[in-house]
Amino acid sequence: MGSNSSRIGDLPKNEYLKKLSGTESVSENDPFWNQLLSFSFPAPTSSTELKLLEEATISVCRSLVENNPRTGNLGALIKVFLSRTKELKLSAECQNHIFIWQTHNALFIICCLLKVFICEMSEEELQLHFTYEEKSPGSYSSDSEDLLEELLCCLMQLITDIPLLDITYEISVEAVSTMVVFLSCQLFHKEVLRQSISHKYLMRGRCLPYTSKLVKTLLYNFIRQEKPPPPGAHVLPQQSDSGGLLYGLASGVATGLWTVFTLGGVGSKAAAAPELSSPLANQSLLLLLVLANLTDAADAPNPYRQAIMSFKNTQDSSPFPSSNPHAFQINFNSLYMALCEQQTSDQATLLLYTLLHQNSNIRTYMLARTDMENLVLPILEILYHVEERNSHHVYMALIILLILTEDDGFNRSIHEVILKNITWYSERVLTEISLGSLLILVVIRTIQYNMTRTRDKYLHTNCLAALANMSAQFRSLHQYAAQRIISYTCRHLRRYVYVLDKLYFPHSHCSTLQHCFSTLSDNGEELLSLTCSHILRSYASSLFSLLSKKHNKVLEQATQSLRGSLSSNDVPLPDYAQDLNVIEEVIRMMLEIINSCLTNSLHHNPNLVYALLYKRDLFEQFRTHPSFQDIMQNIDLVITFFSSRLLQAGAELSVERVLEIIKQGVVALPKDRLKKFPELKFKYVEEEQPEEFFIPYVWSLVYNTAVGLYWNPQDIQLFTMDSD
Repeated sequence: MGSNSSRIGDLPKNEYLKKLSGTESVSENDPFWNQLLSFSFPAPTSSTELKLLEEATISVCRSLVENNPRTGNLGALIKVFLSRTKELKLSAECQNHIFIWQTHNALFIICCLLKVFICEMSEEELQLHFTYEEKSPGSYSSDSEDLLEELLCCLMQLITDIPLLDITYEISVEAVSTMVVFLSCQLFHKEVLRQSISHKYLMRGRCLPYTSKLVKTLLYNFIRQEKPPPPGAHVLPQQSDSGGLLYGLASGVATGLWTVFTLGGVGSKAAAAPELSSPLANQSLLLLLVLANLTDAADAPNPYRQAIMSFKNTQDSSPFPSSNPHAFQINFNSLYMALCEQQTSDQATLLLYTLLHQNSNIRTYMLARTDMENLVLPILEILYHVEERNSHHVYMALIILLILTEDDGFNRSIHEVILKNITWYSERVLTEISLGSLLILVVIRTIQYNMTRTRDKYLHTNCLAALANMSAQFRSLHQYAAQRIISYTCRHLRRYVYVLDKLYFPHSHCSTLQHCFSTLSDNGEELLSLTCSHILRSYASSLFSLLSKKHNKVLEQATQSLRGSLSSNDVPLPDYAQDLNVIEEVIRMMLEIINSCLTNSLHHNPNLVYALLYKRDLFEQFRTHPSFQDIMQNIDLVITFFSSRLLQAGAELSVERVLEIIKQGVVALPKDRLKKFPELKFKYVEEEQPEEFFIPYVWSLVYNTAVGLYWNPQDIQLFTMDSD
């Protein structure tokens, strides 16, 4: 580097870098450092150039690895940086551009070196390179100083204490990036690290007191979404010749240095990454997620997670619990608004999940908001575009909904929020619909997509749990939402009959029934002919009569087949037989959801009764099914009661007349005739070792979206490169 460098490809030949990594020791007071840190080259603008920078850095690093134990030049560079940061705050106040520029360059070199060191050597070797020993002449004792801990403390101070100005934006981003790089040793291990230098330095010792201040600063960086200053805005024009060569360099390279901040991540999905409006916010959020998901130390819980779990609203005047030294206050309204606006990214959705799940203060605050649609709509849009999202992003969005639906107040209030013209919902024009009905439509669509494409049991179970939590508070369901609840249930009822037919009569070749199932469209609208309806009506009863003797045995065999525990004499069941458990589970849950609505809010949902009556023929066939008899009692009662009233009203009734009869009948239906069932309530609980999911997920986000950081995909061990 230095004033003569102009291209990344020239770096391995650069005389200053050769001296840094060579065999000659350079004192920290040597004028060489001013020359080294006055470098300029066009900042990388593509993943190819980032890769070139990585390759150039590796060649310098390997030379430094070999020579540093004798020269101590890495320690000298770090000391130069540490001494400069002591004056950084004053330099920002005095607008000392040159000093800040050179300090940034020092940190940039350290970050590049550290990244390669962490990738190429063990933690023990790394610590040796960062350990400085100074011996007095003729003395046998030594004073040892751990420069890695010094560096980390300095970075924390820089992030939290240096005011964010145009001239300090770049070094603030670099400080956050360097901390991410320090934690990146996890990338090169398949197993989750439970004891590492991250635990050693960040969970105890001199760094620990900065915990709450760092978490608070990173959150505010995310909230503020500060954009980088325009190119050259932080550089004053050259005022006189006394500025000299360095001042001219600073003016000339500013534009190039800033271009790095518009890069997306590199990796498997880098090409699709949107341009980042705030690199500092993005990088801060990634660092926050990495810190929050560190495993607990052997002797202490993760303090960063503790800080995230306990922070309070600035308007909350209650005292902090003495048991948590890392608590702090932040403006909840600003945080809420930022979360609503940023849900297009995986990392913002993951932050929302983390806060809702772990911080009861923020969860209570959000559930009390009167504008929850601003938060829920972006989440629904993620689920609606499930085909375009990675599976982890969909999981997080779905679990957020599940957590929200655990609250009865939320379940009531979403049916009071009326939305107009939901442009991203394309199946049907929705000129006016409640937030609750829209949520039902999107969740059912997600279940259906999963059942026909990805077939992930975890996903459909959580979707059904969210619907079940809401079911007792269904209010004034939109006619399309009511129709989709019933039609989706009917789809699985028909599928169930078909699978049973194939199981019990595998050679019957019921071609008409099979053809009817093949004509079901992807969006769940039935295209079945009257022939199929007639077959089901006459055929289901004979099938169900077999179930009391054979059904449990068949299900047991299907379960064994799924687990691979069939004996050598057993013939494995075909795929459709293995689906029987899943189909029955979905049917049972959908029937319970319908039953819960009818039992608790029948008078609020005439459209659901209408849709149920429209499909009553199919439901009536399942009243004798041994697995569904109990839950079918109330549904059958409602069908019978309202069918009788419609029969009394005569034939050729209009939709409006039918709805009017239903509304009148709701008042006359004796509520005590509806059997009471336990309330449907599901609560989200993390797996026993959530870090096995979250740590690879967070680091995949860092790999794909971190600004200006590149790792060779061949070195990554934590996750596969074709994973989400």
